[in-house]
Amino acid sequence: MTHNHPHTTPDAASGKRITIVFVLNIVFAVLEFIFGAMFGSVAILSDAVHDTGDAIAVGFAWFFEKISRKKSNPSYTLGYRRFSLLGALITSVILLVGSTLVILEAIPRLLHPTPVQTTGMFWLAIVAIMANGYGAYLMTRGTSRNESILNLHMLEDVLGWIAVLILSIVMHFQPWYWLDPLLSLSISIFILTQAVPKFIGTLRILMEAAPETVNYTALVAELENAPEIDQATELCIWSIDGEKHAAMLHMTITIADQAQAKAAARVILEKHNVAYSAIEVDGDIQEHQAHQDS
Repeated sequence: MTHNHPHTTPDAASGKRITIVFVLNIVFAVLEFIFGAMFGSVAILSDAVHDTGDAIAVGFAWFFEKISRKKSNPSYTLGYRRFSLLGALITSVILLVGSTLVILEAIPRLLHPTPVQTTGMFWLAIVAIMANGYGAYLMTRGTSRNESILNLHMLEDVLGWIAVLILSIVMHFQPWYWLDPLLSLSISIFILTQAVPKFIGTLRILMEAAPETVNYTALVAELENAPEIDQATELCIWSIDGEKHAAMLHMTITIADQAQAKAAARVILEKHNVAYSAIEVDGDIQEHQAHQDS
């Protein structure tokens, strides 16, 4: 008699590892807020903002990614792909607001340094390096794109906490307490340089701007260079989620077969990741052909 034993699928294993990293991030972020305030360290508080944003990003990415795979229906005719943008937008706002508040807290302390509990910083940094190192190890066991990105994030956190560890040792022997807000400003500015472009890019997509990866003028020229197409009289193109795009095209054509001309246009649009397209032929074909023959 044979027995069927349940096996963990790659997706389930990946989900379990990402869940562990999410829990590690969110729990440690809470601890950082508590101990950062107790130890008087704005460097720890700034990293708490960083870890909170990353934890939320991981959670939303995992949750909304599942929703975005749902098929289109009468309520969401273009599908659910834009749900993947919500996590990016919410995370960006949290990072922008949190980092700005930390900077406002760090600047006065840089000008007027206050003592920091270096012993507490030292032991918290040790625990943080171990926790983030374990998270990085888990991600190296995975093969998905999400896991490889998270692995880089965990390694980045390890390096950040090594800096806090070194800082705590230096300040234990030298009262250079201005180093703590200086590190905080460095972390916060780094976070802003990452968050601001993502925030602007997400807003562009939600405002239905032309995709940044598409050269609009070159695309129009490419369409009009096709033998079947005379002129692209109107082209509207926007992105669904930053990867897949949609387009509405009005054009005049050089042949009588509208289906063939539309097929040629779609081939060009698909090269630019246009997944949804509505193509309309302008004018009267016979009149246009007569004009071409004269």
